[in-house]
Amino acid sequence: MPAAAKQRIVIGMGKTGLSCARFLQARGEIFAWCDTREHPPGLDAIRHEFPAVALHCGELDPALLAAASEIVVSPGVSVQEPALRAASDTGVPLVGDIELFVRATRKPVIAITGSNAKSTVTTLVGDMARICGLCVGVGGNLGTPVLDMLADDDSTDCYVLELSSFQLETTHSLQAFVATILNITEDHMDRYDSLADYVAAKQRIYRSAAYAVSNRADALTVPAAGFAGQAWSFGLDDVAGHAVGVRDCDGMRWLVSGDTRLLRVDEIRIAGQHNLANVAAAFAIALAAGWDSARCADAVRAFNGLPHRCQWVAEKRGVRFYNDSKGTNIGATIAAIEGLAGQRNIVLIAGGDGKGADFSQLAPAVAAHVRQLVLIGRDADSIAVACNGVPQLRAVSMGDAVQRAQQCARPGDVVLLSPACASFDMFTGYDDRGRQFCAAVESLA
Repeated sequence: MPAAAKQRIVIGMGKTGLSCARFLQARGEIFAWCDTREHPPGLDAIRHEFPAVALHCGELDPALLAAASEIVVSPGVSVQEPALRAASDTGVPLVGDIELFVRATRKPVIAITGSNAKSTVTTLVGDMARICGLCVGVGGNLGTPVLDMLADDDSTDCYVLELSSFQLETTHSLQAFVATILNITEDHMDRYDSLADYVAAKQRIYRSAAYAVSNRADALTVPAAGFAGQAWSFGLDDVAGHAVGVRDCDGMRWLVSGDTRLLRVDEIRIAGQHNLANVAAAFAIALAAGWDSARCADAVRAFNGLPHRCQWVAEKRGVRFYNDSKGTNIGATIAAIEGLAGQRNIVLIAGGDGKGADFSQLAPAVAAHVRQLVLIGRDADSIAVACNGVPQLRAVSMGDAVQRAQQCARPGDVVLLSPACASFDMFTGYDDRGRQFCAAVESLA
């Protein structure tokens, strides 16, 4: 009697897992579907949509996984799960939605990762592509799952993808046209054994890329030795070669590349030096891709930024309020502080789930620029200890935090929500946290 044919197994019944299941079902593939939760949200709807698919909820079955032809792992599931690691050790490939996507398309892919600013740069590069006349698909870790974009593959000229380290771990065939690591700061230390492991996951984006764009201020973003493509870079200094930087010209600051003036800095709408670096990164990607720099400059002039990313909310009694709820790690919060800093003019609302981070790295920026800390959430005590030289208050809710911040702030100050933490200890997500901040600010007298 012949052995039963091996089948793929999809792990995770969230947004990404659902897109993978629909992709495989549309191609007539037989697969099983697992989720580590006993009762994943939407399970009844999944059973209705996939009546012929075997569903397994709860602890992963090592025997089931070991018998798979391939395991499609959602980003929210660690590949270090013992059952997944055991299956991988026996030769079962672990892949993700990005791997399925790049196998299915032959269109150029611009791949963007980094600890911070991925969504901002991905969105801006997508805008640049459109203004240059390209039909572009923008998605990945941002917005639309990549496999859903394949419905329009025939009419798409290129894809701009935001990729997380978790997605890159399970991607093996990506040959990006342009790839970039925007920055590296300690993040997701609850999923990685060390910073080196995290960096290694990010560096996978450069494998077989035609062009690599790195950050001159961050050596960890530079492609490893042996990279065979063409190297570009971006930064706030001025260098020659395949690079974008900043130069004083006729009394004005300009973004430049070589002898070409790309855009006056004062024409950029999004605030802060970190956002100037983000625009420089987007230009470097666009120039590496061969796009028209003048049209790309028009895209930057029209770009207002994304919600929850150093988003100006209001000015009350001479105090400006900024929503940087997407600042879910220390590096993002440092960038926001330094981008908006004056002379110790910041009242910082911070705290939440720190994901195992070392908050001592936050202390120098806080000491230099923050006049008052207002702390919330699970890891408030850890931040308080690391930043013990700065006056501190505790708040029990976002509304309470905003009220306390206003009471501390003086005209000319900035109240900045940039938590340096994930949000799930108190909120449904960073967007919920940001919306609650904005609502609390608007309710102030």
